[in-house]
Amino acid sequence: MNDDPVNHPAHYTQGRIEALDAIGAALDPKEFVGYLRGQVIKYMWRAPHKGKASEDYRKARFYLDMLISREEAVDLTKKI
Repeated sequence: MNDDPVNHPAHYTQGRIEALDAIGAALDPKEFVGYLRGQVIKYMWRAPHKGKASEDYRKARFYLDMLISREEAVDLTKKI
């Protein structure tokens, strides 16, 4: 897997399992949504202070996109 500091940072992968996948498997859906929201807040909060604001904003967007996808999937199941 290529080192992509936003979508797939190498230091978040052990073997073939990414930390995000392990966290998702360990938490129930509501807890995982809370985790995603916390990640968005964390990256938005610290972006102006680290020296790589655009990277942190992309990381926030990564988690926000994941959160939106999960919510859209739930909305679709409610319509069926």
